[in-house]
Amino acid sequence: MWEYTDKVFDHFVNPRNVGEIENPDGVGEVGSLACGDALKLMFKLDEKGRLADVKFKTFGCASAIASSSALTEIIKGMTIEEAEKVTNKEIADYLGGLPEQKMHCSVMGREALEAAIENYRTHGKVVKKIEGNVLCTCFGVTDKEIERVILDNNLTTVEEVTNYCKAGGGCGGCKGQIEKIIERLKPEVSKSQKKEIKRPSKLTNIQKIQLIQQTITEQIRPSLRTHGGDIELIDVVGDKAIVAFRGMCAHCKTAEFTMKEVVEARLKEFVSESITVEEDNDSVSPDHKHQDF
Repeated sequence: MWEYTDKVFDHFVNPRNVGEIENPDGVGEVGSLACGDALKLMFKLDEKGRLADVKFKTFGCASAIASSSALTEIIKGMTIEEAEKVTNKEIADYLGGLPEQKMHCSVMGREALEAAIENYRTHGKVVKKIEGNVLCTCFGVTDKEIERVILDNNLTTVEEVTNYCKAGGGCGGCKGQIEKIIERLKPEVSKSQKKEIKRPSKLTNIQKIQLIQQTITEQIRPSLRTHGGDIELIDVVGDKAIVAFRGMCAHCKTAEFTMKEVVEARLKEFVSESITVEEDNDSVSPDHKHQDF
C-alpha cells in the first residue's frame, strides 16, 4: 500500500479541472494505455495571454490523477512562458510529496504540459520530434529523457530513474546503459545537490530535524541502497542524530566506518559542523549488530 499525503488523496478523490475544452488553444497527449498511464492536457488562453482554463483527462493510478489535477491548479493564470518553467518536482512538492515509485506521474504531467505548449506554438501543424535515441524499448524512453530526469531531480541510482520515468522497469536490458548515463552525469548532479542544500547559520529544532532528514534522503540513502542497505533517522537530541542501519548495512562489518565517514560527514557538511551521529542499538536485533559473515 502506497503512503499518500492528505493533499494527494484530496486531489485523487476530488480532482480539479477534469474534462475537455471546446476549441482549446493547446492540447498535449502523452503516455499510452499499453504502458498503464496516459494523460491529455488542454488549455485556453484569455485576451492577455494567460491560461484562463486548463482541463485534463487521464488514465492511471491515484498519483497520476492527483498529479494531473495539481498541475492544472498550478498553471492556471500563468503565461505560457511561466507555465513552461514548471518542473515535475514542483508538482510533487505541491502535493506534499509522492511515493518514490510514483514520481513518474509528476514527470508525465510536465511532459503533457510541454506537448500542449508545443501544440499551441505550432498551431498543431508540427509534430515534435523525439529527442535522442530510444534506450528503454519497453516504455519508449529516450536517453535524453533519462538525462533530463536525472539532472532535474538529482538522481543517483537506476532504481530512482525507473521511479521517475519507468526506464529499466520492464525487461531490465537497458539498466547497464542507464548506469553509464548516471556515472557520466555524476559531477553535474553533485554540484546541483550542493547548491540545493545550503547549510543555514541558525536552525530551530524543527528545521534541524527537517534538514537532517533531507540530507539523509538526498545525500546518504541513495549510496547505501546501491549496496542493499538503508538508514532510518530515529531521533535528534541536541546536536546528536540517532540513526539505525537497515538491510545489508545492519550487519555490515564496515558499519562503524560508514557511520563516521559517510553519515556523519554528510550531516556535518550539509547541516552543522557540531553534529554527531550515534547508532540506535535498541532498534537493531542482537543478531544484526556489526557481525562479520
